[in-house]
Order: sequence, then structure tokens, then C-alpha cells
Amino acid sequence: MIQLKNVSKFYYSKGVIATGFSKVNLSFDIGEFVAITGESGSGKSTLLNVISGLETYEEGEMFVEGKETSHYIEKDWEVYRRKYIGNIYQNFNLINSYTVYQNIDVILSLNGVCQKERKQKILTLLKRVDMLKYKNTKVSKLSGGQKQRVAIARALAKDVPVIIADEPTGNLDKRSAESIIELLREISKDKLIIIVTHNFEQVADYVTRKITMHDGRVLEDKKQVDFEKQNISLDQYSFKNIRLWDEIKLGIRNTFNICIKFILLFAVYSFIVCALMGEYSFFKEGEYELSKQGYNYVFQDLNDHRIIFNKKDKTFFTAEEVETIKKLKNIDYVVENDMTADYIFDFAEADETEWYNANAKSISLLKIDHLKGRLPENDNEIVLEAEEGSYALPKDPDKILNHEIFAFDPATGTLNKTEAYTIVGVRYIPEGTTSQNQLIMYVSDSKLKELHTRVHRTYSRIKIDFVNRIYQMDYYSNFLKLTPNAWIDRGKVYISEEENYRCDKFNCVGQTISVTVSNIYYTKTSYFTIAKTYNKKNINQILDLPNYNQKEYEMNYSGPIYMNIDDYEDLFSKDSYQMSVYVKDVDHINETEKQLQDMGYHTLKIKDTLVKETGVEIIRVLKIVMTLGLVFVLFFITYFVIKIILKSRNIYYSILRMLGASKKVCRNLLMIELFTVTNLSYFTFLMIAEINRRGYIHVGFINTVNRYFANIDYIILYVILILMSLFISLRYSRKLFKDSVMNTYREEM
Repeated sequence: MIQLKNVSKFYYSKGVIATGFSKVNLSFDIGEFVAITGESGSGKSTLLNVISGLETYEEGEMFVEGKETSHYIEKDWEVYRRKYIGNIYQNFNLINSYTVYQNIDVILSLNGVCQKERKQKILTLLKRVDMLKYKNTKVSKLSGGQKQRVAIARALAKDVPVIIADEPTGNLDKRSAESIIELLREISKDKLIIIVTHNFEQVADYVTRKITMHDGRVLEDKKQVDFEKQNISLDQYSFKNIRLWDEIKLGIRNTFNICIKFILLFAVYSFIVCALMGEYSFFKEGEYELSKQGYNYVFQDLNDHRIIFNKKDKTFFTAEEVETIKKLKNIDYVVENDMTADYIFDFAEADETEWYNANAKSISLLKIDHLKGRLPENDNEIVLEAEEGSYALPKDPDKILNHEIFAFDPATGTLNKTEAYTIVGVRYIPEGTTSQNQLIMYVSDSKLKELHTRVHRTYSRIKIDFVNRIYQMDYYSNFLKLTPNAWIDRGKVYISEEENYRCDKFNCVGQTISVTVSNIYYTKTSYFTIAKTYNKKNINQILDLPNYNQKEYEMNYSGPIYMNIDDYEDLFSKDSYQMSVYVKDVDHINETEKQLQDMGYHTLKIKDTLVKETGVEIIRVLKIVMTLGLVFVLFFITYFVIKIILKSRNIYYSILRMLGASKKVCRNLLMIELFTVTNLSYFTFLMIAEINRRGYIHVGFINTVNRYFANIDYIILYVILILMSLFISLRYSRKLFKDSVMNTYREEM
């Protein structure tokens, strides 16, 4: 079966060549029980290692079933050991952190035996070596004799044709040694048993052949008794690869089987997680804060808590829909008709020495802390709000409190002295609260509706069909400008007497005109009857214009079409076609946006509309560079720390290789172990972050992580951690398995 022809083994160390054995010629067959003896250093164990495939040879040829092995690479020797060889080692080479049962189970797992078959076989073998009652005992707690019995059971667990034992009775008492030799003799009937022993008398009555070695050479090869040669083909022996599930279970078992090792690895990976999370969140915070400093020429309210949304079919929001939106989690408040929030209203004092440019908001949203003055009591009273140090308001509130300001009419380019407001309160908010030096004007809800009508009017185009003539205009047109008046009945309009020339008999009274308002949301046509015509003399009588001055008629009063106030407001619908929500917690604004999208709305976070400053891009590039740099540094630091921690595991993986595990299997087990620790560290951090988010604990940098991390950031860092574990395991295993199994084993011993 196995034949050696002039086989020699040499060792090279520090420029010195030593001989393990030289020019050995031996052959072995199934059914033999062979004892190899000789003094220490004669080459006995080295010969066993070569026959076992644990070490290569440098000279001669070893044949297995007549096939040469000199061309074998490490992968071929792995297959050879798994298929043909079972070892019993002098120092047992058991896994001390495993139980007796697990030590035998591992070798069956490596050979792809299913769990049900493994259990029955293990129990039978333990009973055979009288170790059944110790099946759940850690190997580290056994005596030397008990460990040897477990090692023999493990060797027998593999269904292989060759059992090689190095001093199998060296640690046993006489009685135990005899029982072990009897057991080996019994199984040699259909296997090849080769043992090394210093005490030949102990085995003399059992072995079929004695080989004596001296100084690396075979001194004697003597037959003791005849043996019955077995005509067994080695082709009947085969093996399976370890099952994926068993590989995963074995890797996870290795994670926890040595407590101190697990704690150290967990601490290292927890440090990596915290370092990456802290560094990444620091740049995310910087990026976010810079992103708030962007600008936008369309939207004026750049509050990062704001989400703008409308309906996909461009219809208006019903009252029920508005109430449903208000009940969503994380909603602070809802602004209907939110175009007003982005419209700048211009005001000035009567002498036009002080001008104010403000966004209008409902008085219900005003917070009373830091308020100077009082709250409004009627519709023409307002409160102004700005950041401390802002140029929008004077530092001394007394300079403007109780001052009267007037609205600027862009259509006429003058102040509208009929639209006056009294400043009854001023509020200064902390610097940096808003993204701009923004001035807010808080008004009553009824006044806010009026302002919205003006805003909607500003953004609309108007088409008037007057006596079959079409006139197009916008808010800034003076000609045929629509002007509301409380003295006109609904459905009626008054036009200038000068327009009578357009009608038959120069009389337009009783004629119908149509007014079509169109904007991005709707097109609406209304019909009105001309009830009266006005001129310079009668206009004040029929319309009761305040502060009317005939001298200003041509400039300010001639030309407009006057209509009922309610009709005017109906043209510029009171319905909400676009709204904004302001969230309570900006950290969860994405979740709120997703809720609105799931309800069928188009959404736009105001922060996403900002034109970013160059600093944001610099921060992003710096974040990537620094993160990659940190990953690079952490990788090598972690690798060297983990290499020190796992040094005790080198023996473990060497034992697995001796038992027949391939480099790939050992690498996968190491990878699973590191992946398990990585996941435990990562998800422990996430659990602590969630506890922190709920307010049970408060950790500064975890607060930052919770605030600025999106789902994609967690995924990115998780992938980085997994890749780090992958490369660490690959690098470590490449170093660990670069040499032969015995050389690696000797280095660690």
C-alpha cells in the first residue's frame, strides 16, 4: 500500500542542514501492526510525519497504491491526510477548550458526516475506549491516560485505512497501556497500524513487525509474526467536505470557547466600531452644518426642519387631509398655502427712512420667550422676529416698538398708506437659529389669509375677456387692474367711464366680462356683470375710497376694474395647493418624508434645495480621505493586535490541519469567528445607540451618530467593518498557513 524508496528528509535552519532520516526503504500493507523503535533522535517521529503527509521529503520517492507522491503540493497532502491517515499523537493534540464529545465531533464534521450519524458513532467510540461517562467533560480536566483514550477514539472516528501512533502508551499506566495496545491490535485486522514506541516489550506480543532505527537509518526490519494480508482497495475510502452549516456552527463555537480571547477580540472590534463611528459622525456633523449655510433664490424660509409637498394630481388639500397630516408622528406644525412663507413682504415707515423685508407667519407660531413688548390684539398689530446681531432689526427694540409701518405695493412702486401695521412686539432669537438673517412678521390668521391672496395674485396670470377683447396681465399691470372694494355687490363690477367706447352706444352697463386666473396649480374662470361706470367726480361716492384725492385720480384710481372683496378672493382660491410641514426632530426628517410619500404626495426637503458652498464639497472629500486613512491605520493596528490575541489559536488551527482540515476550511473558520465578533460589536453599538436615542443614557458622540447618520451611513460603515475582517482573516491565514503543518506546529510549540 505504502512504499518508500531511498526516501530522505532534511531540515534547514539558520544555514545548517540536519538529517531527519536518510535512504529509507520500507513498504507497508493493510493488516500489519508495525512497531518502530530506536533511541531518541533516531528519526522515528520524523518518519511517521512523512508517512502521515505532515511533512514532505527531499529525496527518493514514496508510493501510495503504486502512485508517486513527489509531485504533491500542500493541497494534495491535505487530501492524502483526509483520505488515508488517522493520527494518535504523543502529546494528544486535543483541543483543550472542547469537551470530549466535541473533540471527536470536530473530525467527523470536517469529513462531512451528518449530525445524526456523528452522534451515534461518537457514543459508540467513547464506549469502546471506556470514556462515555466523560463525554461532556472539558479535555483540559482529564488525566493523561484519559486524554490518550480520547485521541485514539478520535483517530478511529475517521474511516481511514492507516492509523499512525506516536508513543500511544507513553502516558498510560501498565493496565491502560495493555488495553490500548489490544484495541490497536484488534483494529489492525483491516487497517495498517504503525506505532512508534520506546518500550518494545510492551507491544512485542501484539505487533507483526519490528523496525529499528538508528541515526536516521533503518537498522533492522524484522517480521515478528505472520499477518493476514488484506486485499482491500483504497478506492473504497473517500471523504466529503464539511457541510456549510457545520462550518458556521464550528466557527461560532470557536468565537466563544475561550472567554478571555473573545473578550479581547470584542474589545478590539468595539474600539474599531467606535473609532469609525466617531470619525465619520464628526465629518457628517460638519457637512450638515455647512449644508445649512447654503442659499436658494426661490425659497426664503430655509429652515432645515421644513418639508414642502403637494398632491401628484395638482388638486387642493381637503380639511380631512390636512388634519391627517397634522397627526403624523414628528410633525411640529403645518403651514397651509405655504407660498406665503417664501414671499418677501416689503414695509417702510412713513418717511421711508427704515425698511423691513419680512416673511409672514401666523401669530399662533410665535414663542413668547425673549419677547419685548406685547402680543397683538387686533389684525393690524404685528410682532417682528430676527436673530440677535442681525441687520434686519435695530439692537434697541424701543426704536421700533409702537411704530407704524406701511406695505409697499410693487404694482405702483409706492407705499400703500391704506395698509398700515403697528409693531407691538419684537423678539430676538439666538444667533445661528436660522440659516439666514431672516426677518419674520407674525400676524393674525385673518390677516395671513389676506396676504396669501396677494401672494397667489402675484404668482398668477389674469386674462380678461371684455366685450370680445382679450387682455393679458399680471400683478404689476395697472391697466384694467382688478381691485377689491367692500361697496360692490357680489357678481358685479365697476369699470371706468372711459371704457364705454368699447361697447355699443358707448354704454357698457349690463355687459358681461369674464376673468380667468391661471397659475401652476389651476385655471379658474368667473363671470361678472358691469353694474356701474365711475369717473373722477363720482368714484368716491360709489366706492367710498379712503383718503381719496381727485388730483391723484389719473395716477392711482383711473383704469382698475373694481369688484366685490369676496369675489376677488374667490379668484385667488383660498384652498391649499402646496403646504409645508415642520418636523420636531430633524434627525427623523427622512422618516417623515417617507410617510408623506407613502400617502401619495410629492415632497421636497428644503435642505436639499440649497446651493452648497464649496466648503461642503471640501468636507465631503476630506471625510472620504480621512475615513479611508483611518480604515488603513486601524487595519494594521487591528491586525497586529488580533495576531497577538489569536497567537494561542495557531495551535488549534495546526491541529485541525493535522486532522485533515484544508487551508480553505481553516481560513473560513477564522473568517466566521472574526465576522461573528464584528457583528456582535457592531450591533451592540446599535443597541446602545438606540438606548441612547430613547433617553435612558446620554453619550455625547452617540448623540451625534443618532442625529446625523442615515441608513446608508450605517450600511457603509458595516460594509467597511466586514471588509476589514475579511482582509484581516485573509492576511492572518496566509501567514499562518504559508508553511507546512508540522513546521507551523513546531513554531507555536
